[in-house]
Amino acid sequence: MRKLKISIIAVSIALIGFVGSAFTEDYFEVSKNLDIFATLYRELNIYYVDDTKPGDLMKKGIDAMLSSLDPYTVYYPESDIEEYKFMTTGQYGGIGAAVKDIGGKMVITEPYEGSPAHKAGIKAGDIIVAVNGIKLDNKNSDDISKILKGQPGSAVKLTVQHYGETKTTDYSLVREEIKVKDVPYYGMLNNEVGYIKLTGFTQEAAKEVKDAFTKLKTENCKSLVLDLRGNGGGLLQQAVDIVNIFTEKGQIVSTTKGKIKEWDATFKAVNNPMDLTMPLVVLVDRNSASASEVVSGALQDLDRAVIIGERTYGKGLVQQTRNLSYNSAMKVTVAKYYIPSGRCIQALDYSTKTEEGAVLKVPDSLTTAFKTKGGRIVYDGAGILPDVQIESESMSNIAFTLIVKNHIFEYANLYVMKNPKLRGTAKDFALTDAEYEDFVTYAKQTDYSYTTETENNLDDLKKSAEKEKQYDDIKAQFIALKTKMQQSKKDDFNKFKMEIKRLVEEEIVSRSGYESGRMEAGIKYDTEIAEALKLASDNERIKTILTTIEKPKRPFSPNKKF
Repeated sequence: MRKLKISIIAVSIALIGFVGSAFTEDYFEVSKNLDIFATLYRELNIYYVDDTKPGDLMKKGIDAMLSSLDPYTVYYPESDIEEYKFMTTGQYGGIGAAVKDIGGKMVITEPYEGSPAHKAGIKAGDIIVAVNGIKLDNKNSDDISKILKGQPGSAVKLTVQHYGETKTTDYSLVREEIKVKDVPYYGMLNNEVGYIKLTGFTQEAAKEVKDAFTKLKTENCKSLVLDLRGNGGGLLQQAVDIVNIFTEKGQIVSTTKGKIKEWDATFKAVNNPMDLTMPLVVLVDRNSASASEVVSGALQDLDRAVIIGERTYGKGLVQQTRNLSYNSAMKVTVAKYYIPSGRCIQALDYSTKTEEGAVLKVPDSLTTAFKTKGGRIVYDGAGILPDVQIESESMSNIAFTLIVKNHIFEYANLYVMKNPKLRGTAKDFALTDAEYEDFVTYAKQTDYSYTTETENNLDDLKKSAEKEKQYDDIKAQFIALKTKMQQSKKDDFNKFKMEIKRLVEEEIVSRSGYESGRMEAGIKYDTEIAEALKLASDNERIKTILTTIEKPKRPFSPNKKF
């Protein structure tokens, strides 16, 4: 306990020293509360009736404190340092495979191409029975993930039951540095339009985009679609370097402003660009955030690219990673970023919350109009509003259920066992009508029950009618409508055939083509990519969009939810 007290005092003194130099006006308030916290923590550990587990207690206290700020300020104890490392570098030490708890068994859902698991012959559908001789009973996928991760060069023994077999096989693997690509796929959409899918912004993101773009230019790429859908962001400098690929050297891409002067910075394009004239289309959605918004927003502000898709998330905050004692770390929000027009696209005000703790959206009255390089009107406080708006297709209830209940995954395992060699390329592969019907037959033998939104609304209607003593009056009509809904659901395999077929094909292709094959197989069904391709093929339309100055329009849509 004496060591605990000394440790707390040491941390307190160090923190007070920092605060004293940075925020002298808060010196007394901070030091007083640190002393209260240290005293409370000590007394709890001495006198509480049960074992408090000091480490767990401190972690909960820290998490609760940070949760009152914003969701991006996060503490990483030593046990989670691999997650922290993966977040900043896209790398971790491990066997290179995703695992999932399916029916109480730890199943490999995808080995990464070139990883130790892949090279050993471990495939999707295989079950990990034990790790280092320890059986995996009563362990979830998070626990297994932590066990499988470790220092590169360290050994781990897996006992694996291959799909379709009853016997087990032991594998001695050596963990390697696993790098998850930021550009999992790129290729030509047609003879002249290239495509790059960017899923993250770790330390190699800009290099991967440059390498992909270089390769595409050798394949007669005359215009480009950069896909940022679902990309939640990452390192700001990587976003700046990616914008630099398409803009002049010396161009200001972003500025940051924080509470401390050292976070006030200007980020410029420092390299010679790869291409200043190629027509560029950037595809975004509501989950494109942070660094994705720096790229799309800067290219929009500079009139260098046409943005297509949905309004983006609206995260204009910058995080910095700080190393703490005992191999722990923290990711902390230190500043807001601004793009070339001068706007900050942060949509949520985490400093102002309701009494219930809900975060408030920046009100319309506080948004400001800015101008792009060519004079087009854009707004702050609402994410990036695309120049061409298209809505993402929502997944049907039946498709979602087939995925969540692993029926598509399991069917792909069966299909590949019967058909080990893929028919054609990932891009060309397609299920025949007979094969799709085979999947439908398989799925109908499983539990794929689901509830539609209409059924939920009907149940709400029944509750309201019962509450208001009106249900008896509409009971016959209600039952008839409910019955008709059940009959209609039976045709969902036909109504949503193209969507389900796409998901099954992607899963089958991923067995040999991995993540890049999965993406390539899905492109032909992707209506948003089709719209982006149409736009990227129309140079005149792109020029018109980038040079047309319209009257200001507020970017807010009434159905936007936070």
